Amino acid sequence: MSKVDTWRAVLSERDADEVVTKALVRDVELPGGAGTMALITLDNGFDHTKPNTFGPRGLFALNGALSEIAQRTDLAAVGVTGKPFIFAVGADLKGAAAVASREEALAIGGLGHHVFRRLGELPIPSFAFVNGAAMGGGLEIALHCTYRTISSGVPAVALPECFLGLVPGWGGTQLLPRLIGPEQALKLIIENPLSQNRMIKGAQAYKLGVADAMFEPADFLEESLRWAAKVVAGEVAVERPSRDGDDWDKAVADARFLVDMKLRGASPAPYRALDLVARARTASRDEGFAAEDEALADLLTGDELRAGLYAFDLVQRRAKRPAGAPDRSLARKVTKVGVVGAGLMASQMALLFARRLEVPVVLTDLDQARLDKGVGYVHAEVDKLLGKGRISADQANRLKGLVTGSLTKDAFADADFVIEAVFEDMAVKKKVFAEVEAVVPDGCTLATNTSSLSLTEMGADLAHPERLVGFHFFNPVAVMPLLEIVKGAATDDATLATAFAVGKSLKKSAVLVKDAPAFVVNRLLTRFMGEVIAAVDEGTPLETAEHALDDLGLPMTPFALLQLVGPAVGLHVAETLHEAFPDRFGVSANMAKLVASGKPGVYAADFSLDPEAVALFAGGDRPSTAEEVRRRVLEALAQEIRIMLDEGVVAAAQDIDLCMILGAGWPFHLGGVTPYLDRAGVARPRFLEPGVASLPA
Repeated sequence: MSKVDTWRAVLSERDADEVVTKALVRDVELPGGAGTMALITLDNGFDHTKPNTFGPRGLFALNGALSEIAQRTDLAAVGVTGKPFIFAVGADLKGAAAVASREEALAIGGLGHHVFRRLGELPIPSFAFVNGAAMGGGLEIALHCTYRTISSGVPAVALPECFLGLVPGWGGTQLLPRLIGPEQALKLIIENPLSQNRMIKGAQAYKLGVADAMFEPADFLEESLRWAAKVVAGEVAVERPSRDGDDWDKAVADARFLVDMKLRGASPAPYRALDLVARARTASRDEGFAAEDEALADLLTGDELRAGLYAFDLVQRRAKRPAGAPDRSLARKVTKVGVVGAGLMASQMALLFARRLEVPVVLTDLDQARLDKGVGYVHAEVDKLLGKGRISADQANRLKGLVTGSLTKDAFADADFVIEAVFEDMAVKKKVFAEVEAVVPDGCTLATNTSSLSLTEMGADLAHPERLVGFHFFNPVAVMPLLEIVKGAATDDATLATAFAVGKSLKKSAVLVKDAPAFVVNRLLTRFMGEVIAAVDEGTPLETAEHALDDLGLPMTPFALLQLVGPAVGLHVAETLHEAFPDRFGVSANMAKLVASGKPGVYAADFSLDPEAVALFAGGDRPSTAEEVRRRVLEALAQEIRIMLDEGVVAAAQDIDLCMILGAGWPFHLGGVTPYLDRAGVARPRFLEPGVASLPA
């Protein structure tokens, strides 16, 4: 029995639900009499909203097409391209999550290698014409070809596997560093996936050397065929530098340092990818591909992949259909936005509203100096966008014209949406909304950016509390994708629908949250921080508590996070939650000392611990071990989440995870917070069923 037959036998049970990407072959006569090309178009029969992916049946289909091509003697070349706007985006992730055994995982890895490598091992040259998005296995198909062209309009080129808990397993770790060098390859394989799954565009891929030629979208295929004809005819020679002289050891060491900084050893996939790229320097193709198969087999049969795919599904699907959001048809039109306050947060909001909604935005504040500073910030940020080439001069002028300032709230008289970003004090916010309500029209939505205060109390004295809604951004506003939309006791569906519509226009992922103290992210982070700080107050060395949860791979350690948000803000939220839930949220006297000292946190400017700040936490006589601190924090999180779900703060545990992933940077490889607590055995009963974000029972 051949290898292909063996793989077919192993994978035969997995065919049922696969959306098959077909390999449609047609002959094309190359210009200038260069000969006939067998052009393969990858197409799953759907439009660009359902990209080409590869499961076993799709791989077998491509293998069959290549077998027929290999039998022909009349061909000068073979080409591969995709359906409109899509080249291919790699493995069928739904199928990957269903892998039940190491045998299946090895079969999938081996089959992909066998099929893709045929493109580079034919007796005639092969060309990848990358006309659209090329990610994961889709990019690996192109890497196996002899030559590559790319459209300047391609929106996404990436190897996102490490983001999901996998490695590029169909040749990516071996072929890409030999093509563009280990340093640049590791940016695509490691750095970009670990940086919020960053993608590069077609022009960037060409500049890196991933593609040999680039053409405009309008006549991309025609120009690619013309270029391919010249290559076949010997009129164009493609020369690539040897990578043997590159400093592979330094590139791998630098990338390992980055992974350690971000994950602190918590996720196996990036480390496996690093080892594979290091091996690519000396390994034969057979050896390198076999090592990728082994890595895939280990990772496909582990919890991390399921967790990563669960997180991916939350971000790609649940975030687009927020649980509990009212019918969109109820949303009111927004033609002008008012922002109360002109501080940094308010100015960031103003710029975002102007850029995304393209409507006038007016800021108000107490004096002209603050107002000028706020509007000036917006204009300076617009100039930065212009300088980076992200907007045109006309767009820059338009944006600057949209954002203005006023010392009186009369400027809101024709606003449809007014949001406050003033000091986090209930009396101040109630006063602001009383003044705003007096001047805005009846249909105006009133929004608060409060991070912890009661929406219901805030609107209690309003004539129309039904039009008040929570609209909680995370800092920095332009970067953080989460928007907590808070429904007060009186908030009506039209106001809520308007808030969700605006959030969507701002390109934020919105989650509906009940009006409960600190909502979701800040409530959980404050409970998390409170337990760590309490352990330090009791006598645990600060460094022990600070690093007790390193194995989670969180984006920041607890006291680094405190430094980012500011001790005063952290203390204020802790006090708010202590007032609401005194049995679970404490207020640290040592934290109050830190705030009174005026220090920005426990770290100095050079990121070393500040001895004076650390000394403020000294004095306890009941130290804990790192493991005891870790267990304490995880049990507290599990308890708080259970209470929040019982209270109906969100619709389901999935919304807790979505909030923590998008608002707190909780790692994708954990799947969010609830899957991790399930797998750690802390959640009893489990938050999610076995098989959801974990291996089946």
